[in-house]
Amino acid sequence: MVIELHTVPSSALTPAQTDDVITLCSEVFRLDYAFYMNLDYERVHVLGYAGSRLVAHALWLTRRLRIGAGPWLTAADVEGVATHADYRGRGYGSAVMRRVQQEIGDFDLGVLSPSRADWYERLGWVRWQGPLYILKDDAVLVTPDDCVLVYRTPRSGDLDVQASLTGEWRPFELW
Repeated sequence: MVIELHTVPSSALTPAQTDDVITLCSEVFRLDYAFYMNLDYERVHVLGYAGSRLVAHALWLTRRLRIGAGPWLTAADVEGVATHADYRGRGYGSAVMRRVQQEIGDFDLGVLSPSRADWYERLGWVRWQGPLYILKDDAVLVTPDDCVLVYRTPRSGDLDVQASLTGEWRPFELW
C-alpha cells in the first residue's frame, strides 16, 4: 500500500479536490455529498491518494460537547470517513484515520457516530456508554438509538464514558 496523505482546511481545497471529495463521498454514502460540502462550517480534510486518485477521506470540524454537568469541551467531530470500494481492506482508511488522530491532539477529545463501531474501536476509539443528548436552543433532545465513539487526546484526561454526553445541535446529523 502506497498512500499519500494531505491535510487541507476546507477553505484551501482546490475546486478539483472539492469535486473529488464530493464524488468519493457521494458514491460511498449513496447521497449527494455536495450538500455537506456546501454547509458553512470550517472543516479540515485528510485526503488519501493512491497515485492521482482520491481513494480515502475524512474530515473534522469543531463541536462543543459536555460530559455530565461538566464544562463545555472543544471536540473534533469526525465526519465523512470514506474509502473507495475498490481500495477497501488495504489500509487506506486506517491511514487516513491515524492521520486524523495525530492532527486532533489540540482538542479536548475526538467524537464520531459510526456505521461500523468495531472498525473504529480497533483504532483506539471508545464507545460512549452513558446517555446521549442534543441541546437545541433551550430544549434537550434524548438520542438513545445513536452510537457515539470518542477518541482520547493528550488533553482528554479521565473520561467517564458512563456519564451523559451532550452535543450542541447542528442543522444536519445530530451526531
